[in-house]
Amino acid sequence: MSLLITETNLRSLVDALVKDATLVVGPKLSGSVVLYQPLAAGDDLTLDELPRRSAKELYFPVCEDILTYKRENGKLEVRDIDRSRFPETVLIGAPPCDAGSPSILDAVFSWDYNDEFYLERRRKSTIMGIACTKGDDACFCTAVGLAPDAKGGSDLFLTPLVGGSFRCEPVTEKGQALIDKHAGLFSEGAAGEAVAFADQSTGKLDLPKIKEWLNGHFEDPLWESIADICVGCGACAFICPACHCFDINDEGNPDSGTRRKHWDACGFSKFTNHASGHNPRDIQNKRYRNRIMHKFKYYDDKFGKTLCTGCGRCIRACPVGIDIAEILDTINKKAEQG
Repeated sequence: MSLLITETNLRSLVDALVKDATLVVGPKLSGSVVLYQPLAAGDDLTLDELPRRSAKELYFPVCEDILTYKRENGKLEVRDIDRSRFPETVLIGAPPCDAGSPSILDAVFSWDYNDEFYLERRRKSTIMGIACTKGDDACFCTAVGLAPDAKGGSDLFLTPLVGGSFRCEPVTEKGQALIDKHAGLFSEGAAGEAVAFADQSTGKLDLPKIKEWLNGHFEDPLWESIADICVGCGACAFICPACHCFDINDEGNPDSGTRRKHWDACGFSKFTNHASGHNPRDIQNKRYRNRIMHKFKYYDDKFGKTLCTGCGRCIRACPVGIDIAEILDTINKKAEQG
């Protein structure tokens, strides 16, 4: 016997969570595109469609205040942001490429310094992942060790079944707690047949071989050939579930203002620009090389994880058609050739 929930009850679960003052975020049709957005009701939930942008904005906002300052009567008062106001949040309907990204990012945000803004949002979130039933030619999750039914990162995992219901699997205590609190919406029964995955994605890559090639090819004509195309717009980084570069700026005047964290990208020409004017990554081939090295070598060296979930968003968003999966496949073949 399996734990099941109908689509009607899944939407009713959204309604119940919203009624409990929980922030519910999920895929929602916004104009002509699907985005992760707050859901006001279960009917807002759009299923079986990969949102245009990733879900990382839920834990790592595009821009957020980290402190405010104000000068009064000759004294400067600095106030921290009250992180206790971050809402309890349920992310619902995240495919494995999105559900799995926070568990990758956890490493860097709790490494030598605990980023409490990120970590508090993570503590207050529950992720309801869902298995993919289709993928396009930009998908390559299997190439980086994930799968359309990978449960990693989910607290509760849904598998679409023929007929419209979902098999529910609690993965963590958070997931089980959500089920227990709304037990009336779930039932036990025969799971039936899972919806078959319509696979158009890239096959597996040999990541250890790719990393080995990267170890010995810091200088290689490949980087220049890519740089001849790349325009350094940063779209690939901003739309990626795993990229996490940011900058911190003070905005205001000497009497009052706000310190803010903003997304940044290693593909930008000024990302590594020193105050002296020296820029160690002064041309685009060095910047794109860093992107590949960071995702498939440096992060793995440091944390034992690949900084990519194979969602394919960077491929779809690139204005000049750079395909990271093709680049990895090229490196894979070079590695096999020795």
